[in-house]
Amino acid sequence: MSWLTNCTGYIAPLFIIMSPILSYGDQALSMHRTKSSAGFSLDIPLIMLVASFFRIFYWPGARFDTSLLVQSLIMVAMQLVLLKIALDHRPAPSSKGGEGSLPFSSVQHDGFLSAQRPYSFWQWRSHKPYWQFLVYLLAGLVVCELILAPLPPLYSTYSMLIGYIGLSVEATLPIPQLLANLQSKSCKGFRLSLLVAWIGGDAMKVFWFFTATTEIPVAFKVCGLFQAACDCLLGVQYLMYGEGEEETIKEHPMEEGQWSSAYKPGHNRPHSRSLSPSRRPGLFSDSEVD
Repeated sequence: MSWLTNCTGYIAPLFIIMSPILSYGDQALSMHRTKSSAGFSLDIPLIMLVASFFRIFYWPGARFDTSLLVQSLIMVAMQLVLLKIALDHRPAPSSKGGEGSLPFSSVQHDGFLSAQRPYSFWQWRSHKPYWQFLVYLLAGLVVCELILAPLPPLYSTYSMLIGYIGLSVEATLPIPQLLANLQSKSCKGFRLSLLVAWIGGDAMKVFWFFTATTEIPVAFKVCGLFQAACDCLLGVQYLMYGEGEEETIKEHPMEEGQWSSAYKPGHNRPHSRSLSPSRRPGLFSDSEVD
């Protein structure tokens, strides 16, 4: 097995470094070509930027493999570009003939987690608040780094905390897609080629985490195993549900800002569309809030 370990040791770091571009580059190009980000969840950049920022500031305390740090830096750049394109080409509000507010805007739906977010967080209509939030988050992490770095015992705990938070946020990204597939009983729009790539990539990544001679913190291993398990469950769902019988499926609640059902039995929704393929479907779509 030594030859396999050595081979993975060369291939896995390169794959990890390039994964942000491979995963999200096509999505960015597609939105730029079509001049529309309809169907794309703005929460994808949010989650990946938060996770990547935390991983970057986790590195000084953990000194994990450099390829993982480089991946986080490239991911930040990729997600900033993706966010800019998505905001520039966001659909117009439904009140103006667009589809950006469908099926919800300020309308409250039944369900605990279906309510509008406090202060319309990450659902703003204006572009400025998105960039302000990211600047404030980055500034807060820099300040904590400068204050806590001279205090080794406290800094060690802080570093481990932000590391686990960042990795946990990223690891839970498959969960909304799992719930969405379970509710719709279909994987329509979820490409088999992408699923195979996810499972294969996670398998290689986890194998490398446990065989690498460089430093890989336990947090990466635990969260990597969890994410791989979620992807395997997605594979089971694909075997169970396939792509369904309908030409299109109702919009997944995870794309429409809800964890609970977006529609009730006996209440048909007039709108439907196929899911746009992306590396990690996000939790919510942005609502059109002024």
